[in-house]
Amino acid sequence: MLIVVIIFMLLLIYSCSDRVLIIRERRRAKSREAASFSARARTQALERWRLVREAAVLRKRSLQRRISRKFSHNNSIKPVEEQEMFASGTFFSDDASTFPLSTVVEDDMPRESSIEIELVSKEESDLYNICPASFDELDDFQEDPASALNAYTVKKRKAHTPRTGHRVSHSLEYAYGEIEKEKMREKTNLTLTGVIERASLYGIQTRPKIEVSFMDLSLALTGNGKKILRNVTGQLMPGRIAAVMGPSGAGKTTFLNALAGKATGCVVTGSVFINGKQESIHSYKKIVGFVPQDDIIHGNLTVEENLWFSAKCRLPVSMRREDKVLVVERAIETLGLQSVRDSLVGTVEVRGISGGQRKRVNVGLELVMEPSLLFLDEPTSGLDSTSSLLLLKALRREALAGVNICMVLHQPSYALFKMFDDLVLLAKGGCPVYLGPVHEIEEYFSSLGIIFPDRVNPPDYFMDILEGIVKPEGSPSFDCNILPVNWMYHKGYEIPRDLQEAFAKTGISTSSKAINEGTKKESFEIEKKNQSFGQDFWKDVWCNIELKWDNISHSFRKFEDLSNRRTPNFFKQFRLYLSRIAKQRFRDSRIQSQDYLILLLCGACIGILAKATDEGFGILGYTYTSIALPLLCMIAALRTFSLDRLQFWRESAAGMNRLAYFIAKDSVDLFNIVIKPLVYLSMFYFFSNPRSTFAQNYIVTLALVYCVVGIAYIFAIALDPGSAQLCSVLIPVVSTLIATQPNSNGILKYLIDSTYSRWLLEAYVVANVERYAGVWMISRCGILLRRGYRVDYWVRCISVLVGFGAVARMIAFSCLISFNRKRQR
Repeated sequence: MLIVVIIFMLLLIYSCSDRVLIIRERRRAKSREAASFSARARTQALERWRLVREAAVLRKRSLQRRISRKFSHNNSIKPVEEQEMFASGTFFSDDASTFPLSTVVEDDMPRESSIEIELVSKEESDLYNICPASFDELDDFQEDPASALNAYTVKKRKAHTPRTGHRVSHSLEYAYGEIEKEKMREKTNLTLTGVIERASLYGIQTRPKIEVSFMDLSLALTGNGKKILRNVTGQLMPGRIAAVMGPSGAGKTTFLNALAGKATGCVVTGSVFINGKQESIHSYKKIVGFVPQDDIIHGNLTVEENLWFSAKCRLPVSMRREDKVLVVERAIETLGLQSVRDSLVGTVEVRGISGGQRKRVNVGLELVMEPSLLFLDEPTSGLDSTSSLLLLKALRREALAGVNICMVLHQPSYALFKMFDDLVLLAKGGCPVYLGPVHEIEEYFSSLGIIFPDRVNPPDYFMDILEGIVKPEGSPSFDCNILPVNWMYHKGYEIPRDLQEAFAKTGISTSSKAINEGTKKESFEIEKKNQSFGQDFWKDVWCNIELKWDNISHSFRKFEDLSNRRTPNFFKQFRLYLSRIAKQRFRDSRIQSQDYLILLLCGACIGILAKATDEGFGILGYTYTSIALPLLCMIAALRTFSLDRLQFWRESAAGMNRLAYFIAKDSVDLFNIVIKPLVYLSMFYFFSNPRSTFAQNYIVTLALVYCVVGIAYIFAIALDPGSAQLCSVLIPVVSTLIATQPNSNGILKYLIDSTYSRWLLEAYVVANVERYAGVWMISRCGILLRRGYRVDYWVRCISVLVGFGAVARMIAFSCLISFNRKRQR
């Protein structure tokens, strides 16, 4: 009966595992549609109310002027009585049909007001449908528009909202209302001046400012001292978007990593200042976003789930839920992801969203945390011009909030190029060619005799010049290597020794440029000498040791938090990780059911082949179990940490809690740890038929699975996937072979006791031989004596197995925070 129930449950999970999440997403989508419709109706009603109010005010002023001119020669109407008549609305109620909206425009009225009234008069019938019954209501609306319109919007919502039975979320309604207002404002003035006015008048919240300045920033590889970035000086200002461009090998990504504190395997010289102070960028980790070049996203989560997890973990805990909903919904809206918000991102095996949409989701993960400083490594690669323009518009809105944005890109279109504020142009070798405003670059290159041809995209022309493919008109002997020297001379920077030869080619007299002959060499510069093979070998070994030590020391280095943002603590992040991992496992439940099916077949085969006998006490079946069951459980447990390794590195670099991540992973795996022994024993126990009870076998098998899963964590974290799988196969076999050796003394005994199989077999055998008595006493004592087992050590064996599992998890967590530290920066 138990077997039938388990098989039925496996088939049910395999067939209907994803239906629960799909139904839940449909219900959320209906609630979201209702909220969007309600917000849209409310915003349109508010806009119509505004037009009616302004038209009525203009009509009131016009009537006042007409009556004042008409009765200026007659004193029969006192000013006080006239004001009372206007205040009571007598003129409006009596003359509403006499003075239509199209006739109240006077010559002395502003031209803009005349145009607006003409537009309103075209839809006069629609406006009067929502016009107040009297001007007393209009005065109430002027005092408090939201309260005056509340009854109308409720009636409108009830009349038009479909009866789906889903409650409209207040947070969603608030978010969609704000988005609709922003859309309405964007229609008023689309110029740059209008955008700035919207930012100031309509309350685009500014964020903490981060200004980044750098002086003589240089990088050289640790091993051979090769320079990959040379003497870059400049600054990145808040509220501006800077583009980093250059040919391949110019050090664009290296420059970005140096500013973001992610440069590894090299020596960094020069100074980097944050808000005028020489501080580490890691002190502002909570408000600094970094978009990697690769799309590192969880493929088994939807677009909205990915964005929401990043927002919940990285936004301030003091932020209201309504504001968090607004941040996420605005990111989805501005990035054009509405149509795929409920679609899985997808993996290599599972089809998901398109490549361009993945790229936008990759950017959205950083936008939803509201950064003050944002680095992007080639966010437009693989995108068409329309998608790139959509992405730049989203970044432009972030810049209006005071965000400092720096991004690497390749040869943008002219429309895209004009949307940037600053440009960092690098030549091959990491030498700066230009660093300044975009609108001044043509003037600067014109001073060097480089004129941009008509109908040629300037970024394309830059790349051709820097590559040496194209020569400027009238300069057939032009050398692109002098461009960095010209820039240093133009800005008055000191020219390094190795560039002085190129400086001489410019033809500028050395007297006009004070060249510091005593310029000290960079700390990373290594003199080239004739060295032997042994010296080169030991130098490389020492460089690798220094690199490893730098990564390890960075793991334990503490930086002062200067971001002034309090993110969720350990317990909240643990809950968020637990919810996300459980959802991922639920979507991968078919793989889990396949693991259970393999365990059923394995248990049946081993139970039939190694049926327990009274002479052998079931040792043969338990020996096979100590090999097969750990092997299957360890192979399956490798997926826990190896599949989302890249995602963890990115989240760890963003400052998320690694302990919460590890414990959440292990907590979700406890379900498999509890179920897998039950599945295996449902076949093995009834086919093998040992004398020990099912409960005793279950407790021993449970301790075994807990132990080997912890060992698998170490392999998954510390080793590559191929090596981890190989070790997961070898460890059960080698451990069982060592544990089945005859009782020995010395080093071999300590080696046997250090294997989990020795304590596993003892627990199985002791639980079995306790059921033998009488004539079987001699045989029982004989097998215990030969193997060195004791009847009263059953609890001790279980404790040792659990202790092995706990120690293995501690080692795995230590590997998690110590290995691959350069990727977690």
